[in-house]
Order: sequence, then structure tokens, then C-alpha cells
Amino acid sequence: MNKIAYAQDFARVLTHIQQARQKAYTQVNTTLIELYWHIGGIISQKVGEQAWGKSVVSELAQFIANNDPTAKGFSDKNLWRMKQLYETYQGDEKLSSLVRELPWTHNTIIFSRCKTAEARAFYLHLTIQDKYSSRELERQIDACMFERTTIGNQKLSAVLRELHPRIDSTFKDNYVLEFLGLPQTHSETHLQAALVQNMKQFILELGRDFIFIGEEYRLQVGNQDFYIDLLFFHRGLSALVAIELKIGKFEPEHIGQLNFYLEALDRDVKKPHENPSIGVLLCSDKDDEVVEYALSRTLSPTLIAQYQTQLPDKKLIQAKLHELYALSIEAQEMQS
Repeated sequence: MNKIAYAQDFARVLTHIQQARQKAYTQVNTTLIELYWHIGGIISQKVGEQAWGKSVVSELAQFIANNDPTAKGFSDKNLWRMKQLYETYQGDEKLSSLVRELPWTHNTIIFSRCKTAEARAFYLHLTIQDKYSSRELERQIDACMFERTTIGNQKLSAVLRELHPRIDSTFKDNYVLEFLGLPQTHSETHLQAALVQNMKQFILELGRDFIFIGEEYRLQVGNQDFYIDLLFFHRGLSALVAIELKIGKFEPEHIGQLNFYLEALDRDVKKPHENPSIGVLLCSDKDDEVVEYALSRTLSPTLIAQYQTQLPDKKLIQAKLHELYALSIEAQEMQS
């Protein structure tokens, strides 16, 4: 038996070990979260009946420590968190089932930092789907991922929605690139180089389904060469995504260049089973009214997004989200 055959068998054995380990970890985690849920329910009930207060919960923590020193994670602070977990999700079967799929640390981050059911649902789904570490999850909350994704969904063109019905939550109106460490004044060359050097963090900001194909991607049309700043493939949408970088304010003429690249991609690069290519113009500033006018007559699946090199002001972006909600409600009332 040759070494190649041995290697294949060894790899198969290792896969079984890793799958069994993951299954065991998942079962242990589910059991642990269910335990925390039940303890949180008991504490919630006792506190609601005014039978227990802070001192009683502290006594409970001490009782557990004295009678089972091997039991870890049952400090009075953690017991109160279990109560918060239970009270946050009780009555919501859909979200409470998702809670059991995540480690305790991830759950505490979500229910302690997210103030609405919509935000909690968003981060629960996203963390399970993209398998975020606790650090990555915190970064996404710091960067207002929920708010920016929701705002971005409101501005997707009809063409994009028609060509890609599953496009919701894929693109954002604003991308946060604080991890680049760029000064406020920088060139497009520096921006592109920094994105390539920090591709792991950039894909985390874009979304895990994005696969980086290359920078300065060459397109040959006629006897001329053209270059796309960054080219990606999105697995969920099964489409090429061309990203053009502009360090200045959005100008309507930028769309013509990007549309040309999309046409070349669809004719010469896209495979028959793939969907039409998508263009993202990433600029440092844009006037939303100018963007609306520029996109109103185009049939190209193009998105105009803004980037910033610092974490957003959460209050400002939440105010913008509330404004969109108010406009949406007003529009619904006018139609009814």
C-alpha cells in the first residue's frame, strides 16, 4: 500500500475524530445553555414573587460553590445573567432555540448589548451562519452591522432585487474599514493595498460568502486592457462582484465605468450557470439624492456604497435607522 493511500485513510480517520468532537461539543453546549435557561427561569420566578433579592442570589452562588467546588460559572453575576437570558427570550420559541446553538459568551454579548428583538435575531442568525468568534461578534456590534445592513437594504435598486431575490442582508449602504489604520487623507492606491493586506478583516466586513478573486483584475475588450480594482465571487448569490474604489465623492460618471466592467464580466468571464455580475462603487462620500438620480434609469445591478475609516457614531446611525422606520410606517399608512 503506497503512502498516498495511507494519507487518504489517515485523513478519513481524522475527519471522523473531528466530526465526533464537534458533535460532542455541540451537545455539551446545548445542555449547558438549557441548564442556564432553567436556572434563569427559577431565579426570575423567585425574584418576581419578591421571595429572592440580591442577597439570596449571592447565597445561592455561595451554596453551589461550597457544595460542589467543581461546578464553575455559577457566580452571583453569572446567575443574574442567566435570569437575563431567560427574561430576554421567554415566549419567543424561534429565538430561544437559536440561543442553544451558541456558546454562553456569545449569548451574553448579544442579549446584553442588543436592545431590540430585531437586532438580537439578526446577530443570532449571523453568528450561527458565519461562525463568528466572540471577538468578531463584538466588532460587528461595535461597527453597527445590524443598523448598516438594514439601512443598506432600503436602498437596493429594483434591478438588483429582481436579478437576485435573496440579496437582502448581502450588501450595506456603509462599510466600516477602521481596521485599515489609514489616515483621513489617503490615495486610492493606498486604500486598495490596505484592503488586500487586510483581506480577512475586509471579508468579515463584507460577509463570509464573499471569495476574493484578485486585485487589478484584467479585462481585455477589443485591443484594450481594463482593470477592476477588486473582484470577488459571492457563493450565496452565485455571482461575480466587482468593487471599484473612489476616495472622493460619488460622481454620476463613475457608473458608466462600472457598468462597462459588468458587461465585460458577463460576456467574457461569467460562467453559464452563474447569475449576472454585480457592481459596487465604494466611495468616501456620496449624496443620496444624486445617487438616486444616477441609478433611476440604469438597468445595471449596481450599488453605490460609502466607506469610513473609523467606527461609526452609534447614536447617529440608530437615529438614521429610526428615521427610515418612520418613513416606512408613514408610507404604509398612506397606502392603507
